[in-house]
Amino acid sequence: MLASRLAIFVSLALILGVPFFLRPPSAPATTEATATLVVVTPHVPQIRYEFARGFSRWYARWYGASVAIDYRVPGGTSEIVKMLEAQYHAAARTGRFDFADPINPTAPAGTIPFDLVFGGGSYDHGRLKTGVKVASSLGSSTLPMSIPAGFERAQMDRWFGENAVGAQVLYDPGQYWVGVALSGFGIVYNTVEYARLGLPPPQTFEDLTDPRLAGWVILADPRQSGSVATTLDSILSNYGWEKGWRVIREVCANSRTFSNSSPKPPIDVSQGEAAAGLAIDFYGRGQSQAVLLPGQDPSESRVGYVDPKGATYIDADPISILRAGPNPELAKRFIEYCLTEEGQALWQLPALASVRGRGNPVGEDGERLGPEQYELRRMPVRRVMYEKYLGAMIDQANPFEIASKTTPAGWRSGIGVMMGAFAIDTAHDQRRAWRALNEARASARFPREVLGEMERLFYAFPETVMPDGSAVAFTPENFRAIREYWREPGAQAVCEVAYTGFFTTSYRRVVELGSGYFAD
Repeated sequence: MLASRLAIFVSLALILGVPFFLRPPSAPATTEATATLVVVTPHVPQIRYEFARGFSRWYARWYGASVAIDYRVPGGTSEIVKMLEAQYHAAARTGRFDFADPINPTAPAGTIPFDLVFGGGSYDHGRLKTGVKVASSLGSSTLPMSIPAGFERAQMDRWFGENAVGAQVLYDPGQYWVGVALSGFGIVYNTVEYARLGLPPPQTFEDLTDPRLAGWVILADPRQSGSVATTLDSILSNYGWEKGWRVIREVCANSRTFSNSSPKPPIDVSQGEAAAGLAIDFYGRGQSQAVLLPGQDPSESRVGYVDPKGATYIDADPISILRAGPNPELAKRFIEYCLTEEGQALWQLPALASVRGRGNPVGEDGERLGPEQYELRRMPVRRVMYEKYLGAMIDQANPFEIASKTTPAGWRSGIGVMMGAFAIDTAHDQRRAWRALNEARASARFPREVLGEMERLFYAFPETVMPDGSAVAFTPENFRAIREYWREPGAQAVCEVAYTGFFTTSYRRVVELGSGYFAD
């Protein structure tokens, strides 16, 4: 009886506590606001603070009223999408949505308690547009979770010009999501460790394959980190199947460890636990900012970050207005603010509270542009910011110049499976084989035919045994068929065991071939 009452009490506490857990640390808000915008976001507190403050000031100036932002932070973008799916399922199940127009289901304002989603990648915002399958009066229906922002085409053209950055778009053509910042995927490195190793700072992904970096690279597991998976996908698509897998294999061979969290590599790099790693730009630049001494210029940080020119994907960081939210017009105005030069300047200009911020450009209201306290180190989405203000930005990088123009090849789903087998789950054997291979390469006396066999074994891929018993080579021509087989119940797990065994055997044979000439 006591246990039952305790369980009821704990459940009640959890239910009542959820709304409080979804609230972030305090952000600036007007206590007597005439309007409140409810924003779901994965963004860090610094971004939330600066955009709440900036939007409040801009809204008061243009609309003569006060506004507050009520932030909800349930987790990362994937967790946000899952939470919203549950909200829309529940609303549809209770009959709140009218599916008379199946393309544009409607419900009373406030059916969903959030106005918009601010931040995340275009992939997850595309999931908001696609929506969820729900039961309706018409049977099974698709319920899109976002709605078009509804800006005039002429306005979108003024803001964005060509809707492209490299091979990606800046906003959804139907305006179901609109990019307000850009994210790059590149290399974070420790300048002190690079100098100690006698290496120049990295500029390309291939630079991370240098054998002198063995044990000095840290990576995140792409099976658990979407941003690292995107980075590896850009390597694979830009270098092509053969060279791309070779680069990924060698970078992994140089690794010290594999993290289960994408923010961890920049932290470890900054602490000297590694010399370099793969990172999304704002984690790399954010860590560079975090280790600065008071008054130190960002260029003097011991942590550097680089987007390899022409080989990195640049992705939009969007806003989506949620279907049946409380105040869609206010949500639209928030997007409008984020795309003004005033809003865009928050991403990259020095903080006004800093010495450097005193020289920031002046905006149309006569006040200096830029964030108040925090330097966000993100890339603005509008081209005009680089045309007019690049010289004033903290990071002298123009994403429209460095973005890869290579369309993703569609091989991303293979990265986690194969990298797990040839590197993460066989890390010890791969590192030993990599050392043996490089020792053989460095010796002029080592037999060339033996070295050739070691090379073949180290870079080899296993065949996949298909349901009909045929053995299929892992090639770009066969990838789609192999991927479809992985999707069958239990098939991927069986393949992963076989792949791991193949790589273990291959790596150990590489070590054996070298052991007759070098001590292990």
